[in-house]
Amino acid sequence: MTATGTVLGYTMKTLRRLPRPLRRAIMARAAGGDLPPVPDYVRMLEIAGDLPETGPTDAELFARFPQLAAVRAEDQAAGVPARLYRGPGEPVAGLVWVHGGAFVSGSLDMAEAHFTALALAARGFSVLSLDYRKALHGVRYPAGSDDVLTGWTWAVANAGLLGVPAGRLHLGGASAGANLAAGVAKRLRDGAGERPASLQLIYPILHAELPPWEADELRKIRDDRAAVYFSPEWVAAMSRHYCADPGDPYAFPAAGDLTGLPRTLIVNCETDTLRSSGEAFAEMLRAAGADVTVHRESAAVHGCLGEPFTVAATGIIELMGANMIPR
Repeated sequence: MTATGTVLGYTMKTLRRLPRPLRRAIMARAAGGDLPPVPDYVRMLEIAGDLPETGPTDAELFARFPQLAAVRAEDQAAGVPARLYRGPGEPVAGLVWVHGGAFVSGSLDMAEAHFTALALAARGFSVLSLDYRKALHGVRYPAGSDDVLTGWTWAVANAGLLGVPAGRLHLGGASAGANLAAGVAKRLRDGAGERPASLQLIYPILHAELPPWEADELRKIRDDRAAVYFSPEWVAAMSRHYCADPGDPYAFPAAGDLTGLPRTLIVNCETDTLRSSGEAFAEMLRAAGADVTVHRESAAVHGCLGEPFTVAATGIIELMGANMIPR
């Protein structure tokens, strides 16, 4: 137990009780720079329950994007917490979507989950957004991976609710959610169930340790106060917290055999240390014979899908939609 983590935890717990505009203002001032050490970060979340939600409300989203108001969202009994989003008309494809949060935070209500699903559903894609057990209170891998596999299996069995054949279901996620999606895709390839039509990996972390960075490039990201700085040491420590075996091919999808994976979109953010993982994974997939599309979002920071009113967020949504149109 860490004293710093305990103080941070009760601070975050208090912030969660404040009105959202005040939460947003306080958290915006604290954004960027180094994260607390992993033991403190984990302890903070175990006390607080989660980070304070600072994303836009539905009213704010609908005022900016009126088309989102036509989307229906309904919680589903999918074996894990899940929410199904359907827009007007027949969907062209379906997506099972997994939010991020460093394996230890996040929910179906966070903008990275909710806005992404709303925006894609409004563009004609049904979306099943999944939650999963976090690596807190003694829970570790493979709990989160098992939950995503459970949600995917439910989506395949209930494809009619998504309005598309199972063969037009895609699987994707952001950050740690992209890790979980890619790991489950490998499990499906190895016999766990029906494979997805494609993988949609947005600012993913796929290695137990970040592929190397030049010191000057790392410093530029660290000095950008708009960006959360995931140091190589922090990423390695969180990986060890999540799963003790850095060579596990499902916990860290860059490990092991990459042949036989589906067509994959990888979107990396320019101002994000996790970019080295996404870029290296793309090259590994190409070497394994996979069909890979890679995009670097200029000037974007990690987690930008959680900032719906940015050019980066809307641009990534458009990329995902274009990639999932049946070929």
